[in-house]
Amino acid sequence: MPVCLLSPHPLVLGEFERVLSGSGYKLIPRLLESSLGPDLRRMSVPRAGVFVVDAHVARAAAGALLSNILEHYPGARILVVAEKLDVAESYALLRLGAKGLLTYAEVRDHLNRALPLVAGGGFWVPRSVLSGFVDSVLGGPGNRRVQVEVSSELSRREQEVLSGLLENLANKEIAGKLNISERTVKFHVSNLLSKFGVRRRADLILLCFQQRSAAS
Repeated sequence: MPVCLLSPHPLVLGEFERVLSGSGYKLIPRLLESSLGPDLRRMSVPRAGVFVVDAHVARAAAGALLSNILEHYPGARILVVAEKLDVAESYALLRLGAKGLLTYAEVRDHLNRALPLVAGGGFWVPRSVLSGFVDSVLGGPGNRRVQVEVSSELSRREQEVLSGLLENLANKEIAGKLNISERTVKFHVSNLLSKFGVRRRADLILLCFQQRSAAS
């Protein structure tokens, strides 16, 4: 799978390449010639399945680059690397479509682990950030019910269980609502996580939220 590496700094770009050398991915390094939002919004980006983006730019400029990538390649997976990621910045990047978040300090130890997970459809986000983001999605005005275009591969019961998850219902509450056993709910939840390629309920809610945002 082609992996595009984007950074305005040659040394950071070189570190990405060094860490990922021997990973088996086809690496496509690109040095960003500008850190200005309008330039990043218009720049030509190579075709790739995964993008590792150095977000050492203003938040608006990083958003312009992510929007550019996803406009040209809607199915692309984006892993963002920054010097530090506070809660507000992390939430903003997740809303823009980022699937992975790393700091520079974490690149050496975690980029090789995060990349295949993101490439496979999962998320690499600190648990506390992900949980807080999901709570903000479910708790915001009008967001209690997160609508999503469900896959045609889902059975009717799986769609019903997914709807319950997106209402932030516990397994016991979903079971009571659907008049099925809690064990059956757990079975369907496990199948849903497998079909959507994620590991946790919070990841599934986040994925569905991002799909909804992309479609709106």
